[in-house]
Amino acid sequence: MKALKHLHKYFNKYRYRLIIGIIITIIAKVFALFTPRLIGNSINIVSERLDGTISDEIFKHDLTINIIYLVGAAILAGIFTFLMRQTIINVSRFIEFDLKNEIYKHYQVLSLNFYKTNRTGDLMNRISEDVGKVRMYVGPAIMYTINTVTLFVIAIIYMIDRSPSLTLYTLLPLPILSVVIYRLSRLINKRSTIVQQSLSTLSTYSQETFSGISVIKSYGIEPRTNKEFEDLSATNREKQINLTKVQALFFPMMILLIGVSNLIVIYVGGMQYMAGEIEKIGTIAEFIIYVNMLTWPVATVGWVTSLVQQAEASQERINEFLNTQPDIQNNTPELTPIKGDITFKNVSFTYPDTNIEALKDVSFTLQSGQTLAILGKTGSGKSTILDLIGRLYDIDQGQVLIDQTPISELNLNSLRESIGYVPQDAFLFSDSIKNNIKFGKEDATDEEVIAAATNAKVHKNIIGFTKGYDTVLGERGITLSGGQKQRVSIARAIIKQPEILLFDDCLSAVDTETEEKILKNLVKLTKDKTTIIVSHRISSAKNADHIIILDDGKVIESGNHDTLINSDGYYKELYNKQSSEKEM
Repeated sequence: MKALKHLHKYFNKYRYRLIIGIIITIIAKVFALFTPRLIGNSINIVSERLDGTISDEIFKHDLTINIIYLVGAAILAGIFTFLMRQTIINVSRFIEFDLKNEIYKHYQVLSLNFYKTNRTGDLMNRISEDVGKVRMYVGPAIMYTINTVTLFVIAIIYMIDRSPSLTLYTLLPLPILSVVIYRLSRLINKRSTIVQQSLSTLSTYSQETFSGISVIKSYGIEPRTNKEFEDLSATNREKQINLTKVQALFFPMMILLIGVSNLIVIYVGGMQYMAGEIEKIGTIAEFIIYVNMLTWPVATVGWVTSLVQQAEASQERINEFLNTQPDIQNNTPELTPIKGDITFKNVSFTYPDTNIEALKDVSFTLQSGQTLAILGKTGSGKSTILDLIGRLYDIDQGQVLIDQTPISELNLNSLRESIGYVPQDAFLFSDSIKNNIKFGKEDATDEEVIAAATNAKVHKNIIGFTKGYDTVLGERGITLSGGQKQRVSIARAIIKQPEILLFDDCLSAVDTETEEKILKNLVKLTKDKTTIIVSHRISSAKNADHIIILDDGKVIESGNHDTLINSDGYYKELYNKQSSEKEM
């Protein structure tokens, strides 16, 4: 139960609703337990009439009163039972809502490295399947526990009042039941954890398959993926069946033990009645009803125990992520204004998940309003520099300064809000094109959206769609071509009008003519903004104030276009190569 302590704050938050629910539960059970006594009294009245102890008038009067009380108690018990469910089950939905929000918010602050080491399917499973298991604990499990405890306490008090010795015999099977529940609950806990892990694996595989469906179809490997999914499903089915086998033992055990209790009541009660220890035959009928009223609560003990064990296993998995601290901490709570000066001083960085040294002793200075172009071979560390400026990672050695302040001392939200970032792999959401562009600035007007799209040279493409800017994109923007996705991503960055603009090879899917038009517009838009352009093309870099060439994480050349073109090196070689390709 240690893992479930995390939920105490939510129980405290909704304590008044829960207290009201408990009171309503007790009232509902009190009225429900009037029924056995009233039925027992009715049987005694019939017995007395058959013996001639009472007259017809008294018989009819007393029986009518009993029936009226019986109907009234049943109606009131039904009303309070309805209110009980409305109160306690609603609390479980509130807690489910709060817990999902807590997990989602925590996901948002976790560092990029967390997402590299954990799979999307597992993240989704913990916020959906696992939270669902926890909800069953904070709702039905608690409700039925209160229900069962209340029913047992009141029923046993009534039973002892009627016949203490018969009550003792009736409750004899319960210790056996407790031992069985304890043994089975431990098995359920272990197997529930295994089932949830298996579900995460299945969810992850499904998510990756759907995301990569175009690749699967292109390679014609549908039969193989179907087979792999079937194998994972079969494994999950086997684990689910193993869990169900244990759970299936509960109800037969409950029914058996309740049946034994009924036999004990009939046999022992009958013997006591004949011996004169029980005065009225209605007491035996009353005890049989009590025992049968306790059947469902006793049966739910097993079910509730199963729910608690599953919830504990799920909450353990949830806590594992909630207890994960982000690698990147916001060390300065106060907002810090950003101007845009960027300095790298002997920066070295190694990716923690792969142990690859991406940058080695990199240094450069960029004044606010200047443009830096970064060129180099694939894997040379170009994108890593942009990640470090956005503080998606913290450096190992050296210093990254923004406005002459160490980046770790800046307010993280201020830093990232001052950056417009266009990644190499443009990611668009399953929303309208307009909302994807406004993602950078939620309160942007339609005129601002159109202006940003025009500057990104994607406006004509958008108005060519049937619904224009209201066109809803498929997952990850699959509706658009690669070049269109990149240009929408550029529009999303520039509409924000940030102090720092980062372009990570974002024109690779665009033709040369369109690239030149976009670059001309960017020159106007970025004249007072600090801009870093990562590219493989000289055309994207030649107008920059400063250019650096990376190779294997090191700066091997630096200068402006004129300086580098007159030096023998990578830049001149690339320039000559691309110039000859253009002429061809």
